[in-house]
Amino acid sequence: MRCLRRIVLLAAAPLLFAADLDLIQPEQTVKELHSALVIHVGFPVLYRSVHIPGSVYAGPGSKEEGLTDLRKAVAGQPKTREIILYCGCCPFDKCPNIRPAFATLRELGFTNVKAMMIPTNLKTDWIDKGYPTDKRAE
Repeated sequence: MRCLRRIVLLAAAPLLFAADLDLIQPEQTVKELHSALVIHVGFPVLYRSVHIPGSVYAGPGSKEEGLTDLRKAVAGQPKTREIILYCGCCPFDKCPNIRPAFATLRELGFTNVKAMMIPTNLKTDWIDKGYPTDKRAE
């Protein structure tokens, strides 16, 4: 039953954008870095190469393992905690990771979840604009 629920949730996830997704722009995200829980829900190679300072890596939202890691990343957080999700692997409207991650957090009862709008990719819309980055130590 849980697997069937996950399939239905993932299939319906794109509809969340039209009705229920709270978007945040990169310039606003910079202002929220000190208070929000920022979570990268993309592929590990992206996070290892460069990521937003202080962000937590939770694994790709398009994979069940990533969603499991996302659940662990938010365990113990207040349901009203500001959470900003980002990926940056590709244009936002085609990203396979944001929608399932957003849906999962809403399913868990989190009420202050935002998805960072990255129209092109993290390099173009964050790095090239001079916003802060960290390289992960290998």
